[in-house]
Amino acid sequence: MDLIPQLRASLLANSLPAPSTAFLTTLVASRSPPPPLPSLLATAKARLLACDLASPSSAALLDPSLLPALPADAADAAAASTKLPRDVHVQVLDVENLSLARWDQIEQLEAVARGERSRGRQVVRVAADADDDDDGANGIRDAAHDAAMTEGDGPPPQRAAAAAGAGAGAGPYATHRLVLQDCQGSRVYAIELRRIDRIGVGKTTIGEKMLLRAGTVVARGIVLLTPETCLPLGGRVEAWHEAWAEGRLQRLNEAVGGHRPR
Repeated sequence: MDLIPQLRASLLANSLPAPSTAFLTTLVASRSPPPPLPSLLATAKARLLACDLASPSSAALLDPSLLPALPADAADAAAASTKLPRDVHVQVLDVENLSLARWDQIEQLEAVARGERSRGRQVVRVAADADDDDDGANGIRDAAHDAAMTEGDGPPPQRAAAAAGAGAGAGPYATHRLVLQDCQGSRVYAIELRRIDRIGVGKTTIGEKMLLRAGTVVARGIVLLTPETCLPLGGRVEAWHEAWAEGRLQRLNEAVGGHRPR
């Protein structure tokens, strides 16, 4: 059996966005002899999950005839409740835990920025290294640094990652709100009607692809997510995720007006 039909069938069986024939042909012909099917599948999956569904540059990767968009009135708050007639692939532009007060989220992010992180009843502080010839003091600093790195803190890159995941421990009764975008660039809010374990701050990445199955309810401009109708697929758009993580504290401060509760 030809590799291209096998590859297409495997990708579609994994609920991924439909790839274009040109993309698969280029992938298979890039090496002679071509790599084995599992290797081709992994490469194609990574490329599809990292692309921007709404960008013209992704047209070479995707088959637009097999990539339906959300209904035109999906984001209309005045529209009556309806159900998606077809499966629709979307990408995540934002995620927020509505069950956690914004000030709590701000305090978590500020703690990460200061180099502090709660672990049980222990608070680990990461201090800047100073010139110190005392081996004992150096050992204490190294141990604190290692413990903090284990918790996700550390130098700026690690702290940014920890900041993105602050509040990631969402419980079984948490409710998340997402901003989703379809292949035509249309945006819509989505809310968990029932908890989906793979959705959460620190779990869901920006640019991650999701499949909204046929029958997904859209009510008053909001997509209602349930485990039966929403399938997170993974992936991310790296530049989007970094910008989102770096700007999250500022967005939260703007949302609360910058006034701390007394």
